[in-house]
Amino acid sequence: MHPVQILVADDETEIRDLLKKYLERETYRVTLAPDGEQALLLLETQKFDLALLDVMMPKVDGLEVCRRIRLKTNIPVLMLTAKDQEIDKVVGLSLGADDYITKPFSINELVARVKAHLRRFQVLGSEASAALESSLIRFGEFSLDIQQYSLKHENEPILLTAKEFELLKFLASHPQQVFTKAQLFRQVWDADYIEDDNTIMVHISRLRYKIESDPANPLFIQTVWGIGYKFNGGRDE
Repeated sequence: MHPVQILVADDETEIRDLLKKYLERETYRVTLAPDGEQALLLLETQKFDLALLDVMMPKVDGLEVCRRIRLKTNIPVLMLTAKDQEIDKVVGLSLGADDYITKPFSINELVARVKAHLRRFQVLGSEASAALESSLIRFGEFSLDIQQYSLKHENEPILLTAKEFELLKFLASHPQQVFTKAQLFRQVWDADYIEDDNTIMVHISRLRYKIESDPANPLFIQTVWGIGYKFNGGRDE
């Protein structure tokens, strides 16, 4: 297995150096970028397994870097920011971020989150994981391939982030079962439920945009008012 490659983009030298120091203790290889422009150049020439992006960077901000990453890959993207307003989190998540960490942060918690995202991303794409369950989940004109870690609509690929894939896989694997937001968060994020439920809502919204012909009136991912969500479809294979 190749060494894990992590991109850290932040305009604060102390934060870059701190993250590099602690992440390298976990044997990860860390590449640093002082701004969004440099981060984009690195993304064009190197392959990364995870990106840590500061939102407020010069030249190109972290939100735009995240958006461009999502055009090409589904690696985990964690956003770092001093902002703590709800709207900023919603914007970051809607552009494809997998997690949102507010400064100042606990370095141990951040490293733990990085490890959790990498672990789940790698497991989802491994053959060992695929061997434990059926390869394909079909619903409507879609096919969710667990082994290939892909979603297709009439053989046309649809790019999903790691968290979108896992959320859709979990829901589609349990058709007609109702899950609360807390249950979904614990299952997909492998962590205790947080008070801010925008994370689940934004990911559900993004999935609906990608798989529903009318996201405002979803056929597959349905809201059960006052409780949570259920998936209207089933496992065929």
